[in-house]
Amino acid sequence: MDAFLIEGGRRLEGTIRVNGSKNATLPLMAAALMTDEPVMLDDAPHLADVRNMGLLLTELGCRVNHAGGVPGESHPGGMLTIQTQDETASEASYDVVRTMRASVCVLGPLLARRGSARVSMPGGCAIGHRPVDIHLRGLRALGAQITLDAGYIEARAPRGGRLEGARVFLGGPAGPTVLGTANVMSAAALAIGTTIIESAACEPEIIDVADLLCAMGARITGAGTPRIVIEGVDSLHGAQHQVIPDRIEAGTYILASAITGGDVTIENCPIDDLTALCSVLEDAGVHVVAKDQSINRRVRTSVRIEREVLLRPVQVTTQPHPGFPTDIQAQLMALLSTANGNSVVTERIYPERFMHVPELGRMGAQVFRQGPTVVVSGVRELVGAQVMASDLRASASLVLAGLAARGTTTIRRVYHLDRGYWHMETQLRALGAEIQRVNDREIDEPPIIVTTSAAVPARRAVVAGR
Repeated sequence: MDAFLIEGGRRLEGTIRVNGSKNATLPLMAAALMTDEPVMLDDAPHLADVRNMGLLLTELGCRVNHAGGVPGESHPGGMLTIQTQDETASEASYDVVRTMRASVCVLGPLLARRGSARVSMPGGCAIGHRPVDIHLRGLRALGAQITLDAGYIEARAPRGGRLEGARVFLGGPAGPTVLGTANVMSAAALAIGTTIIESAACEPEIIDVADLLCAMGARITGAGTPRIVIEGVDSLHGAQHQVIPDRIEAGTYILASAITGGDVTIENCPIDDLTALCSVLEDAGVHVVAKDQSINRRVRTSVRIEREVLLRPVQVTTQPHPGFPTDIQAQLMALLSTANGNSVVTERIYPERFMHVPELGRMGAQVFRQGPTVVVSGVRELVGAQVMASDLRASASLVLAGLAARGTTTIRRVYHLDRGYWHMETQLRALGAEIQRVNDREIDEPPIIVTTSAAVPARRAVVAGR
């Protein structure tokens, strides 16, 4: 298993380019199931989740080819081409689905195109249980017959093989569901009649999926708002589409520059999708300055990160888009650990998304959790330590803390990072960080002290390594 060794205290400087969005690429890939013509996704990132989705689509009868992705390239995103060759398979097996929850997004496309789907139920994860009941409620509204059998979701289209348009409500306790919106929107694209999705997710990844579906011949309006209208069509065709930049990756590198007091320029940055983050950072004393200041600028631009000497504390609550993203909460907490005062971070999307809190504490951060809220009392400096990564964004938080800490930080289980960041250690080294990936067996363990016991003849205690 791999680990990161980070020697902190290095100021990041230079230029980095944001890759294509992981959270958009996965449902975009699933949409390729809805035609037998090629679907080409430009700037698709080379990540573990994308590879696993490719394996799943291969099982479902698709030919998948992903070019590019060579370490050291300034633009590692490549052209991902998917073409369905065999439409007889409709089962997404547990072996693949268990590797990533997002694989459930094949459910809607399979149901719409092939008339049936059997998809393994995704389980819980380190940040808490995330049920798919809202997905199923939406598909049932379109006429799907759904049952649960031996851990699998079994779905069938109504008699005649096509779903039927309907009014669908996708609101949930924590707000709209992003993958549920993608599932229902994709299914409705081939349904008979009109579908209206109320309380739809407004994330930019949903807009990206809608843009691809429209390029394939779908008729969708309102994507990016709480009300999406889909006029069903008889068939879809192939298309070429450029994946949007990854706003979470961009936010992570913005915070990496800020926590090290660096001077970093970030290219291909989706600044319009990071308004909530930029607002919080402005209050804290970090300025994200876009090179293109026009109000009509496109979503892709270059930004430079500027930081004041002392960071100010802030209060932030995660919310559905366009609110503060839950996927950047952990990384922001690392930054606030070095602010001058007490910050308050409240998690409203996944209340259990605090696996990084005790690990930051091991590095000297003063973090106090009470239910869905953490009070962060800024310290003068963080100190390197051995820590354990628990999930994708918690891992990124620990990397940021390690970059700023005095001394050496060892982060184990960094395979989580490979799900959402392309060669993070390579990217950071190019900016001046001292970070390396090693096999955790190569890491020296701390001394183990063996003490005497009443059951063992008394003898001098042995300290490993002496």
